[in-house]
Amino acid sequence: MIKGIVIVNNSGKPRLVKFYQNVFGENRQQSVIRRIFQQVSTRPDSFCNYLEGSVPEWGENIKLIYRHYATLYFVFAVDAQESDLGILDLIQVFVEALDKRFENVCELDLIFHSDRVHYILDEIVMGGMVLETNINAILQAMNDQERMHRESMKKVGPSDSVDAISTKLGAGRNW
Repeated sequence: MIKGIVIVNNSGKPRLVKFYQNVFGENRQQSVIRRIFQQVSTRPDSFCNYLEGSVPEWGENIKLIYRHYATLYFVFAVDAQESDLGILDLIQVFVEALDKRFENVCELDLIFHSDRVHYILDEIVMGGMVLETNINAILQAMNDQERMHRESMKKVGPSDSVDAISTKLGAGRNW
């Protein structure tokens, strides 16, 4: 099971954080991010992309599987049952989906389009379990979601009240 996904830049600033096993409290979450970054950033790029990590909040036998692309570390924290190569492939699928969606994804895309990035990640992983690995299916789901959003926005005028919007979208007053 995937315990968490962390994307940090070379300075250690988190750009995407998704915990699938709870880490309660902001200080503990920041501690987990800091600990993960310290473990992966100190390794030379010539080393393998997985290591037995120390993340006490998630218990023993946690593996940190990561890829370093340009200025970003994509880190998946998983339990011992997960395949190292399978997770490396999953990271590749995620990065390729981001790259196709944003045409040469960069750190700024993760910052300014975090909703889209989270949506793509939610198409791939939900609740710590892998849902989809087909890039075309992931991008199709993203295109469908954006199409529905555009269609719903066509029904709404800029000066419509909340009641008018809910009625136009078919929700009525019980929304």
